[in-house]
Amino acid sequence: MSIALSAFRPKNKSAHLPSQLLTRLETKPFPSWRLVRPVPRGLGTATSSDNEVPYRKQLKEESKRRRAAKHLSNEETEGKDARSEKWELTVGIEVHAQLNTERKLFSRARTSIDAEPNSHVAVFDLAYPGTQPNFQKATLIPALRAAIAFNCTIQRRSRFDRKHYFYPDQPAGYQITQYYEPYAKDGSIVLYDHDGIAPEDGHSVTIGIKQIQMEQDTAKTIQQDSVTLLDFNRVSHPLIEIITLPQIHSPQTAAACVRKIQATLQAVNAVTTGMEMGGLRADVNVSVRLRDRSGEQAASFSYSGVTGLGQRTEIKNLSSFKAVEDAIIAERDRQIEVLESGGMIEAETRGWALGNTATTRLRGKEGEVDYRYMPDPDLAPIIISEDLITHISETLPELPDTSIKELVDEFKLTLKDAKTLISVDDGKRLAYFDQVLAGLVKTLQSGECPDLPEQYLRDPSITKADKTEYARLVANWAIHEVGSVTASSDSAYATALERPVVLVHVLQYLVKKQITGQSAKKLFLLALENPGRHVDQIFKEENLELKEIPRAEYLRMAQSLIDANQETAEKVRKGHQGKLMWFVGQMVRGGKGSIEAPRAKEVLEELLAVGSS
Repeated sequence: MSIALSAFRPKNKSAHLPSQLLTRLETKPFPSWRLVRPVPRGLGTATSSDNEVPYRKQLKEESKRRRAAKHLSNEETEGKDARSEKWELTVGIEVHAQLNTERKLFSRARTSIDAEPNSHVAVFDLAYPGTQPNFQKATLIPALRAAIAFNCTIQRRSRFDRKHYFYPDQPAGYQITQYYEPYAKDGSIVLYDHDGIAPEDGHSVTIGIKQIQMEQDTAKTIQQDSVTLLDFNRVSHPLIEIITLPQIHSPQTAAACVRKIQATLQAVNAVTTGMEMGGLRADVNVSVRLRDRSGEQAASFSYSGVTGLGQRTEIKNLSSFKAVEDAIIAERDRQIEVLESGGMIEAETRGWALGNTATTRLRGKEGEVDYRYMPDPDLAPIIISEDLITHISETLPELPDTSIKELVDEFKLTLKDAKTLISVDDGKRLAYFDQVLAGLVKTLQSGECPDLPEQYLRDPSITKADKTEYARLVANWAIHEVGSVTASSDSAYATALERPVVLVHVLQYLVKKQITGQSAKKLFLLALENPGRHVDQIFKEENLELKEIPRAEYLRMAQSLIDANQETAEKVRKGHQGKLMWFVGQMVRGGKGSIEAPRAKEVLEELLAVGSS
């Protein structure tokens, strides 16, 4: 089977090669200009103010904090776990991720996440006699995006194999995978300290990726008391399996690795959902060995070219980052206890459930012979053209590391806020930020608020300097205010992300100083709860426009608060900045939407004889 240039060429010759196919597959409900790699940009498009901290400096400061935390933790736990000095942990990870495609891997049945059970099933999915697999070429596109994002070498020729085992969720008695000739090999992923790696791994660590292979998913097993139900909607859903080299030596770094793999897959629109929704699962291979390997107990096992390792066990189907870390800790401790008591580690598959303190044996570990791998005789090799690889490489969406660096260096966000935007809501919060920011800048430029802010994501009239001016304001709302305002209503929160134009309307009033922050929150919630009323209409009908209050009134309110709270006022005079902001909050609440927080703070600092910090 050939996936060549001609297979993806649209009728319009002036368009990008596989654009029609890619458009159908890449459609996201939350578009972002980051979905297409931008033209290389120059640095320093906006000038830095004195209080802005460069990205590299923030990284260094975070590294110092992490080292200090580690030192404190070591002091507290010194002597409790000397075994870690004697034994070295080694972990390899296998991540199974559901690809974001319309069709299944080997049938025309539609993929689904939460559809009615057994409503998207083809006869091939049920292994009816005489049915044959029909490879869906479009499933290769997100798989290639993932492989290129992880710096893999794409194999121009790959093929499928049968992995035989018998289980109710696999009706054919074998799984179609890529064991001998996967489509991608020899990749890597770089983890930094801000990704959450263990302090002992330093500033960064590079984990090799042995291969990425395409394969079909199994049926979903649903246990109801003593009855097992099977949902075949998931059978043959396209998966990729990402296999790392056994180069991880900390449970914390292992969890960080899975977290970053998920973030990268989501950034390039390769997967359906993350771990929390069941779209990504991880298996971990765990072994321990003596750090001093000169004695008789020197480890002698070899995996993926890494020699001198201990006997490994595999923990299957971990469905959260916490489960990855906790399961590795439990299995590491179990293996050390077995070896120190004179026992031997058996090659086996083990299980883990949240809340447990130990892994449990499931079965003896299968090997290559047990699975009886063989080339699938019903599927021809896949030939991938160089043109397709080049096109996907050139149009690859922006990766998380690039986004974080830009948010910090160019938009002047804190590292913490940048990481939050990247990680929350499967990337939807970052897309929301991008849309609101572009829409706000365009509104302030033209005087008219667009109905679809996303149409201005790549508007050439909007410069980086324009965005930088309002990025912090938009980020604060996207990260903090949107969640707090809609905390009591899940539907309002969902509506907010689906309708970024609402926040654009609200923020343009705020920027123009036509509304206070408190009134802006009220306007935002009212607009979400009343989609039939325009934001401008609510603004007028609810009488939310800021009314100018004389300075004398600010002074009167501030002095009244200080007189009533002398003890708190004295703490402010001694440098307690948080207490000052308490006074500001009291004034804002007392003003019922007519008090501006910055003016209130200025007056309070004057009366309390303290400078702004």
